[in-house]
Amino acid sequence: MTDTATRADHDTRRTGDSARHKDGLRPPEDRGTTTIADSVVEKMAGIATREVPGVHNLGAGMARTIGGVRERMPGTQPSITRGVHVEVGTEQAAVDLDVVIDYGYSIADVVSDVRVNVISALERMTGLEVVEVNVAVDDIEIDDDSGGDGGRDDRESGRRRVA
Repeated sequence: MTDTATRADHDTRRTGDSARHKDGLRPPEDRGTTTIADSVVEKMAGIATREVPGVHNLGAGMARTIGGVRERMPGTQPSITRGVHVEVGTEQAAVDLDVVIDYGYSIADVVSDVRVNVISALERMTGLEVVEVNVAVDDIEIDDDSGGDGGRDDRESGRRRVA
């Protein structure tokens, strides 16, 4: 969990003795602390990752399989945080992602876009400095419907499979 006490950009706008309000108190935006739960940062990172074209899914191996089965059950919602792990401090955050990329996309480009999107979203919405976004590409998704023969078996289409 992280605590953020003041906004850095707010302090730079003050001039002279105007740091205190007329009544001798600090400005309202400087009174109190804000706590952001790790799960909130995980959800934000998951959403920002899924927004990137070429990202098919998040999660590795068994977690993705179990999550896929769970999502098919009535009344359940997909897990936004599957494949997302964060470490959040008082001023910084680090993100680890397990992703599945759609076949045909440049992995380097997709991963770069993921980093940019996650860092900008988290820094904008939380005020935390994102020190790293580590991305593990665990699989690629190949569209099974791209065979061109309407989904027929290879024996029906007259073609031979070559191993």
